[in-house]
Amino acid sequence: MTARVLVVDDIPANVKLLEAKLGAEYFDVVTAGSGPEALRKVEEEKPDIILLDVMMPGMDGFEVCQRIKQNPATAHLPVIMVTALDQVSDRVQGLESGADDFLTKPVNDVALFARVRSLVRLKTMVDELRLRQATGESMGLAEENENAFIENPGRGRILVVEDREQSALRIAETLSRDHDVEVVGDVNEALVRAKGGDYDLVIPSLSLDRQDGLRFCATLRSLDATRQTPLLVIVDEGDMKRLVRALDIGVNDYLMRPVERSELVARVRTQLRRKRYADRLRHSLQLSLEMAITDQLTGLFNRRYMSRHLNTLISNAGSTGKPVSFLILDIDFFKKINDTYGHDVGDDVLREFANRVSHNVRGIDLACRYGGEEFVVVMPDTDMTFAYMVAERLRQSVADIPFNISVPPGQIAVTISIGVTASEGAADTAEALLRRADQALYRAKRDGRNRVVADAA
Repeated sequence: MTARVLVVDDIPANVKLLEAKLGAEYFDVVTAGSGPEALRKVEEEKPDIILLDVMMPGMDGFEVCQRIKQNPATAHLPVIMVTALDQVSDRVQGLESGADDFLTKPVNDVALFARVRSLVRLKTMVDELRLRQATGESMGLAEENENAFIENPGRGRILVVEDREQSALRIAETLSRDHDVEVVGDVNEALVRAKGGDYDLVIPSLSLDRQDGLRFCATLRSLDATRQTPLLVIVDEGDMKRLVRALDIGVNDYLMRPVERSELVARVRTQLRRKRYADRLRHSLQLSLEMAITDQLTGLFNRRYMSRHLNTLISNAGSTGKPVSFLILDIDFFKKINDTYGHDVGDDVLREFANRVSHNVRGIDLACRYGGEEFVVVMPDTDMTFAYMVAERLRQSVADIPFNISVPPGQIAVTISIGVTASEGAADTAEALLRRADQALYRAKRDGRNRVVADAA
């Protein structure tokens, strides 16, 4: 995996050394010698990850990191602080300023490269979601939330997998004030809980007694239900081999024993913030997809989706010989309803009508709003006789029960006209089906409305 890495250090020798090492691993390296230059390079070069020194004159690494994370356009960029500072307080300050990791020099090259690849891999996933979010925004299908990444992540549900009693107790006590924490000592029980528990974070130990923590992490990453759940693993100090394997598997972050409380809190907060951000992007994507194929007033599928679906069904019907029936429905004198009672009442009538349509068709049928007061129902594997029966039932369900409205007289009578047709073999097309149904609807309206007319072809 290649990526663009921004190396920030005021000592040229350090920059050259990291540039050579990263270049040998096929990373594209960009460099900066000061905090202001780093911020400028972030804007210009669009790096995938930033390796940031702390001790720089003028603007130190902590301030640089804070500025990057406070900017909505760059807040999602992973930052690794690489520094000679080795105190726990320095590490915690770096994490609280927004850094994703804090590595003390001299840095183990294998661990560094594994960490860079891990964070780049996670960023690539977020970039794809951000790109789809931007597409949705450009189409008016999603709303922008510039501060989504920097918002407080709030309370999370956390599963701790640790069989050392004292360690598990200490982690639970540290996190329970701000989060809902469950502790499990057996990986099989943990796996069952993780699959059904909807956790925001799992914290597994990699040094479980007679149990394989790495295999547990790999299993979580392979399951649909837990693939997106962040993993913050606990590793024995110096166990680089196991840590590198864990990062390759796809864990999000790690803690070295002995676990410092403040570092634990900071890393948990970072993972929850990233998860909330990714969840919001996925939710926005789902809404965008729904909006792209759904009529927002009635909740039914829209004309765009119906057209694509109908083409597929007609094509399949040509090869299987099973007919496709098509209903087009029009609310009689709907303009009069709007003119008499107002468009709000008209919208209420459309919503109630859509509800009655949905309750009178089968699960395999596709009900859509075609436009204005026109609706369609696509019925796969259905002949004309059965489709006519459904259409008549639909007509009666509308005509027999008045529609409630929010203005006097409180109820109004509504009727509909329906045109029905069915596919006619392999040579038929969606356009022809639509045309025949529309002609049948025209005859229903011409002959007095409140009736069903089948295509006479």
